[in-house]
Amino acid sequence: MKRFVTEDSFWQLFPDAAIGVIVARGLRSAEEVGEQGRAELASLLEGANRLAERHITSDTISENEPVRAWREAYRRFKTKKGARCSIENLLKRVIKGRPVGPITPSVDVYNAVSLKYALPVGGEDIDSFAGDLRLTVTQGGDAFVPLGEDGAEDPTLPGELCYLDDEGAVCRCWNWRDGVRTALTDDSANAFLIIECVEPGRVEDCRAALDELAELVERYLGATIAVKRLVTAADREVVIED
Repeated sequence: MKRFVTEDSFWQLFPDAAIGVIVARGLRSAEEVGEQGRAELASLLEGANRLAERHITSDTISENEPVRAWREAYRRFKTKKGARCSIENLLKRVIKGRPVGPITPSVDVYNAVSLKYALPVGGEDIDSFAGDLRLTVTQGGDAFVPLGEDGAEDPTLPGELCYLDDEGAVCRCWNWRDGVRTALTDDSANAFLIIECVEPGRVEDCRAALDELAELVERYLGATIAVKRLVTAADREVVIED
């Protein structure tokens, strides 16, 4: 059995947070999604880039409320220099007129939801997890090779909030950077998808985003939704694999 466990050290920092969790099984490969499916996803992303403009009130990225909320959140734990929440990077592209484009079908689906709701959304290959997945403040030194870099080890820092399993870090600085070991690929069959919310007034937005993400994963990736849960301080862990 594998679980997703949010530990006390996380809730001490963010007692009002909400985390949407989906386990999707039987994902279509990029090839199986097909040309028409990829075209539909490109159109979905195009629309999501436009919808993201609703959340942008200033050309100065730090003055937009979703970014301001996450920058404040990042001040509560140790981060690598320059680390920013994933939603900031997406909204920055919209502000600069460089819309987020297609990458792979699974990433396109969660980027579309992230843009529409201005909430960070991510995904990992659940089959690559070693034991339970934990969201915790770490003592540091956890093995990690960042996605999109040169393949060098970049271990966690003491006091950093991150997702960990028994082999090391899965995503660093909460939702800043995924690792090579657990990243979704074109051939991933089973996914762990997650939406994070630190603004108490946006919990219902998180719930709506979770519902929409599940529907899009079923429609475009042909997956079965095995788990769909909103994790809160009152309900802190989820069984993600029996």
